[in-house]
Amino acid sequence: MRRTPICRVTWSPDASAGSKSQAGSGRPRSLVIGVVLVTGAAVTGCGTGASTAELPTTMPALVRQAEKEGEVNWASWNPEAQMQPAIDLFEKKYPGIRVKYTNIKAPDQVSRLKLEQAARKVSIDVANAGGLTMTPAVKLAADVDWSKYGVGEKNIFAKNFVYVWATPKVWAYNTDKVKPADVPRSWDDLLESKWAGGKISAESRASFMTVWDLDRSLGEDKALAWAKEFAPLRPHYSPNLTQAEAPIESGQVNIGTSLISLVLAAKAKGAPVEVAPVSPTSASESYLYVPQGAAHPAAAALLTSFLSSDEAQKLLAKTYNSRIPVDTDCSDPSKNAVLQALCAAHLKWYGAKSLEDYDRMTDFFPKVEKTLGTDVG
Repeated sequence: MRRTPICRVTWSPDASAGSKSQAGSGRPRSLVIGVVLVTGAAVTGCGTGASTAELPTTMPALVRQAEKEGEVNWASWNPEAQMQPAIDLFEKKYPGIRVKYTNIKAPDQVSRLKLEQAARKVSIDVANAGGLTMTPAVKLAADVDWSKYGVGEKNIFAKNFVYVWATPKVWAYNTDKVKPADVPRSWDDLLESKWAGGKISAESRASFMTVWDLDRSLGEDKALAWAKEFAPLRPHYSPNLTQAEAPIESGQVNIGTSLISLVLAAKAKGAPVEVAPVSPTSASESYLYVPQGAAHPAAAALLTSFLSSDEAQKLLAKTYNSRIPVDTDCSDPSKNAVLQALCAAHLKWYGAKSLEDYDRMTDFFPKVEKTLGTDVG
């Protein structure tokens, strides 16, 4: 069994639990104290980087330790109803382990974990990362050898993260408000004056423009030029993509940015919404990881590996939250509703392939927000 190094932490009066530096891990149950790096604290006896979770080296041993822990706290930004089928299957397969699911927005997860790791009292066992939260999550994640727990190499990202689902960003429109002939088919079509005056909605944080940073044929200069033309339309801005979906469904706006999982779920319930064939877009991968200092590290690793398995992926696909190819691939969309919708709309999509891609986003989005006029903190 791998052991984490023991750290000695000396706190100074100006120590700040909310610092941006890397936080450490606590001593839940049998877990040995991991790396702790906090602004204002002197740390001795430790190296830098993520701490290594004390976990067994075999799957049977992981299950035994997880059953002793008895529970796992999972935080994600998806509605609980979308995750419930997979949770039910996990609890049926491992009846001694209870899953507690909490819906927490991505930025709030990062903020909470920084504070809790600084205090060495972590309440989240499985956290979600993606988009702008990927870069800060690197410092929050514990080292886990996922290959020992059946996670395929192609689904392991940046060593400690497991690719579990994708929720591509799309443009959607209200079919009662937009005639077929008026449906936009390109990003330039979205700049037409008929969408002016609040008839179009967008996410104020500008993550709907991720693809402009990922697709090198587009790039930052073209993105800012597009945003400069988009802003005068006076769009209806929402703080995040989840909230951007509601105005489309209600007809408050004619068209807007959304996540394909939300569009398909709303459409299945009879809402007058459809995916617009505005291409390209971003795959928007979501990853799970075990935070340093997690109170139930074995149960966390077991749940994460389970969610990466084929049986869990089949269930997640039914709620539009399974993995898809990182880049455009319509060779076999038959078994995945998200792929079917993307391919039916003739969309091209691109995904992030390295931490450098996510690092660039941290510089890209603030520039777009400034151009849109939504950089209000």
